[in-house]
Amino acid sequence: MKICVIGTGYVGLVAGAGFADTGNNVCCVDIDQNKIDLLNKGTIPIFEPGLEQLVAGNMEAGRLSFSTQIGDAVRESEVIFLAVGTPEKEDGSADLSYVRNAAATIGENLDSYKVIVCKSTVPVGTNEMIMEVISSISDMEFTVVSNPEFLKEGDAVNDFMKPDRVIIGTMDERARRIMKRLYKPLQRTKERIIFMDPRSAELTKYVANAYLATRITFVNEVANLCDLLGADVSKVRIGAGTDSRIGLRYFFPGCGYGGSCFPKDVQALMHTARSVGMKLEILETVDRINELQKLVPFVKLKKHFNNDFAGKRVALWGLSFKPETDDIREAPAVSITEELLKEGASVNVYDPVSVENFREVFGNRITYCFEQYETVRDVDALIVVTEWKELRSPDFDRLKSLMRTPVIVDGRNVYADYGLEDEGFSYYGIGLGNMNQNN
Repeated sequence: MKICVIGTGYVGLVAGAGFADTGNNVCCVDIDQNKIDLLNKGTIPIFEPGLEQLVAGNMEAGRLSFSTQIGDAVRESEVIFLAVGTPEKEDGSADLSYVRNAAATIGENLDSYKVIVCKSTVPVGTNEMIMEVISSISDMEFTVVSNPEFLKEGDAVNDFMKPDRVIIGTMDERARRIMKRLYKPLQRTKERIIFMDPRSAELTKYVANAYLATRITFVNEVANLCDLLGADVSKVRIGAGTDSRIGLRYFFPGCGYGGSCFPKDVQALMHTARSVGMKLEILETVDRINELQKLVPFVKLKKHFNNDFAGKRVALWGLSFKPETDDIREAPAVSITEELLKEGASVNVYDPVSVENFREVFGNRITYCFEQYETVRDVDALIVVTEWKELRSPDFDRLKSLMRTPVIVDGRNVYADYGLEDEGFSYYGIGLGNMNQNN
């Protein structure tokens, strides 16, 4: 099939390369000439394991191309995917201006029947808005379909090629057949497509992310309670999570969630509810608690230093909101660094891929390091914020010899069972109770 993907961001690139890999001819288009030039040179603007190889292989095979000529790509395609950004506005609602502009461009270039697929995360009713925009410009026949993405940053390629489910929102039989054919190569072992009406499909994405955010926030609250009661959250989560009704996934305590999806989607769903006169009490609490949770490592360290950071230098390991991505949007490391600077501390930071993104936020206010042990030289404390694999089993003797004082605040409980207190460290985890709390 001939496919056009409008938008070469995270979702558009993964979807475009994935569809090309199953034999389709895909043209990914964008208004950003610089981004398209980079892609045509084989440079991927985001860090996502496996994506660079997927793009390169399909470009070489002639199935994947990149262009700024959106009109040409629309006219030459059978299926058009909208994968443009829907950033959060100040009131928490989704900014649909990019979606609206893309819909207008499609309307201006329709020359035959097309299936227009909204892959972007959008509020309920957006499919209808897209239909109205296009219909106001063109008399050509078309169908708008909702097909929300469920891609985890750091594992997006695998999620696309082996999806848990494919949600398709349409009541049009012709579009159903086309979408089923398009996704058939991705469900060889079992049927994964779930058809529903467009409004239900649009809501499904928000509900899924909001529920996962709630799980994370709940176990974080339990962890904070464990600290006060002297219980160990690592044991509590296993005891509760092995109940088949609960499960262990997205049930890890830490210093809060971040990224481009959970914070934005929680806000958008709350705004949607408010627009129809309802307040989602649980999500309002989830959002508030998560912002506080991001600062738990900072609060623990502040207590250790008796509220005095004067003359203190602190190292951060891990800056992205999760491993295997360079995304620092809403990342706990950003919030922690801001608080450390406000308190007068000096800050060293390290991350395998996100240092330059962090530099765009903090400029020359902090010290950037490109090797993990370089980061801890002569520091008074280390905060582990992101559990990258290379940070999970460091040389603790070397750490201790390099640090001015051997203090570790572990925001992900990576070293919870390492017995660091016996090796002379002051060690603080999340929800580990009296066992690992030295205060």
